[in-house]
This record gives sequence, C-alpha cells and structure tokens, in this order.
Amino acid sequence: METTEEKGSSLWSDAWRRLKKNRVAVVSGVVLVLLAILCVVHPEVSAYDYAKADLKLGPTPPSAAHWMGTDEFGRDLFARVTFGGRVSLAVGVIATIISFVIGVSWGGIAGYFGKRVDALMMRFVDVLYTIPLLIIVILLTAFYAKPGTVFHDAFVWVVGLFSDHPKDPKYQPLFKIIFVFAVLGGVSWLTMARIVRGQVISLRSQPFVEAARSIGARDMTIVFRHLLPNALGPIIVYTTLTIPEVMMVEAFLSFLGLGTEEPLSSWGQLVAGGAETLDLYPWLLFFPGAMLAVTLFCFNFLGDGLRDALDPKVRKD
Repeated sequence: METTEEKGSSLWSDAWRRLKKNRVAVVSGVVLVLLAILCVVHPEVSAYDYAKADLKLGPTPPSAAHWMGTDEFGRDLFARVTFGGRVSLAVGVIATIISFVIGVSWGGIAGYFGKRVDALMMRFVDVLYTIPLLIIVILLTAFYAKPGTVFHDAFVWVVGLFSDHPKDPKYQPLFKIIFVFAVLGGVSWLTMARIVRGQVISLRSQPFVEAARSIGARDMTIVFRHLLPNALGPIIVYTTLTIPEVMMVEAFLSFLGLGTEEPLSSWGQLVAGGAETLDLYPWLLFFPGAMLAVTLFCFNFLGDGLRDALDPKVRKD
C-alpha cells in the first residue's frame, strides 16, 4: 500500500495562497498596476502635451475630445492627471525606499547589538517621535527648497555635470521635487526602525544566528544576510502602508504650495488648483481627487491583505 506524504510549503507560498483568497487585496493590486501603467504610458502617447496651454480653448467640461475636460489654461486634464500620477507615485515609492533603507538599517543594527547601542539609537528615535514630523517637513521645505541654500548649490553642481546652464530656472521644479523625495524619506523611517528592531530582537537568539556566528560570519553579515531576510514579512507590510502615507503628505504640501511646482504637476497640486475653482469648474477637483483617493484606498487594502497573508498566526486551511 502506497503512502502519500504531504508536501511542505514555505511561508511565502502559504502567504501567496492566502493573499489570492483576499479578493479585495488582489483587485487593489491589479488596479494599482493598471494605474501605474496608465500614468507611464498615456502622457507619451497622448495627443495633448500636459504642459501646453490653449488660452483660446480655456476651461471646458469633459467631452469626447478631452475625456476629463481642460483646465483654466486650456490644458488637457487627462494628460495632466496621468503625468501628475507619475510624480505622486514616484514620491511615494522613492521616499518609501529611502525610508526603508534608513529604517531597516537603523532598526536592524539596534536590535542585533542591543545594550548601549540599542539604548542610544532608540532614544534618538524617541526624541524624534516627540516632534511633529509634518512640521519638520513643512519647515525644511519652506526654508531649504529654494535657491541660495546648500542643498540647491549641491543640486546646481550635479546638474552642471550634464548641462552648460545649471542655474537655468527650468531646473527649479526638478530640484524641489527631489528635495521633497529626500525630506519625506528622511522623516518617515522611525516606525520602520521600531518594527525591524522588534523583529530582530525576537530572531537574534535563533539557532541559525548561532550557526552563522560559529562559522565566523561578521556582525553586519548576520544582520543583513540572515536576520533581516527572515523579518521581511512585517517589513513588506509596513512598506506597503508607508507609500500612501507619504503620498498624502506630498499632496498636503502641494495643497499648501510647498510641493510640486509648475510645469510639473502632481495629484496634490491638481487638487489644490481644483479646490480654488470648485464652484466654476468642479471637474478640475473631481478627477485628480478621485485618482488620488482610489490609489490611497488600493494601497491600504493591499497592505491589509499582505498583513493578513504574512501573519504567522494564521493557520493553514
């Protein structure tokens, strides 16, 4: 009589199986992919330039020629919304990557070494937690995202490596959006560091860590090649939830006039402009606001789905 052995499955295969059963998370992931493709492709193939004005046309409601209408300068809103999606998604992803690198490194080192190193590093995090981070972002953006600062001088130097006119005003919007990337990433890593530290503390006494030490692996090798890969579940979940949080902050900065500058556009900037003319041209607020809202909801639903799928306490079906 033949006996059949039940095949084992890894954490990731179990997580993928559970995630596929979460229809809301799967649909959210598909929607995000489609939105990203639309934002990348449409501005390149559109018959309308997102920055080209047509003052004779002026603001017009949605029509067959302009699916989302035009703004007060006669620019096609669909082209501006999809191009703005590039900027908003880039802000969310790049700032989150910066936050990921800082937070994972900081929390991993603090959790592994413990004792005085852990106490010193995490007290620094606690101090930063007492300061409203949104205030820090606003102050840094207001005072340093402009010509004459050390950051702008560094940006001009870098641009000078590729251009003969690095001080051309046309580069100012690019400098500001890069500065926003860096600032948002630089202040969004605190919770990530705490999460990673907790995971590393729970893993550092495991047998595979002792085995790595016994063969002479260095401390940094153990942290980055053994401990952190085994803590990826919670890290991935929080990373997914950080993206919409960063996008919301960028949208708020743009609403205050501290974010993206013309001719670049972001969903936050478009929402801010649409809010000023809501009574006359409501479509200027509705479409970018809807795109931003859908994206934020999808990221949150996907993050919740990943959290449930990667939860080790969930039993196999």
